Amino acid sequence: MTNLIAAAVVFVLIHLLISGTRVRDALVGRLGSGPYMGLFSLLSAVVLVWLGFAFAAARGSPANTAFWGVAPATRHIQIGIQFIAVLFIVIGLTTPNPTSVRQEAVLDRPDAVGGVLRITRHPFLWGVALWAVGHLLVNGEIASLILFLSMLALALLGTASIDAKRRRALGAKWEGFAAQTSNLPFAAILQGRQKLSIGEIGWWRIVAGVAVWVILTWTHPYIAGVSALP
Repeated sequence: MTNLIAAAVVFVLIHLLISGTRVRDALVGRLGSGPYMGLFSLLSAVVLVWLGFAFAAARGSPANTAFWGVAPATRHIQIGIQFIAVLFIVIGLTTPNPTSVRQEAVLDRPDAVGGVLRITRHPFLWGVALWAVGHLLVNGEIASLILFLSMLALALLGTASIDAKRRRALGAKWEGFAAQTSNLPFAAILQGRQKLSIGEIGWWRIVAGVAVWVILTWTHPYIAGVSALP
């Protein structure tokens, strides 16, 4: 279990204390943007593999006791949460977004704020947060708590970290974008700063999200060893 805790802590900290702070700015200044991105991506991949192996080992540990069981209703709620989570992740990954890596130039486009960005400027990370919450509902053992709570913390804290990073780098351009959008999903719409436009999201993105959810649900027994269905 100690190995899993170490991997989870390292994975969260390299993103929040390196990628999300002025440490990144200093490293980019010394190494250049390209080399920095390559080295950081490699480091992230290595730690992610470590995290995966540590989680697999911890699941079989005698110390991996469960704090709660799973009711049938909870499994149905989990399926709904995962559906929304996958939609946010797929739509977020396929939508041009100045919060994404090397997409700052999107701010120069007249349609910079559109589609899912009307709902939240961090659709991918909120999708990851929902994915983690859904898994926490049906996985009450210690190993799962460590893994999914770390992913939840990284996703939620990551939104604020990216906002701060973009504010430092883009200044007034970012402020204008942030004023038209919200971090918290639907907040800008409820505050009257945006209007919901489902069609603007792109129906192909929605269909792709549904398809990915179906595939992941069907293959879950082979990926994780348990069925995702109630």
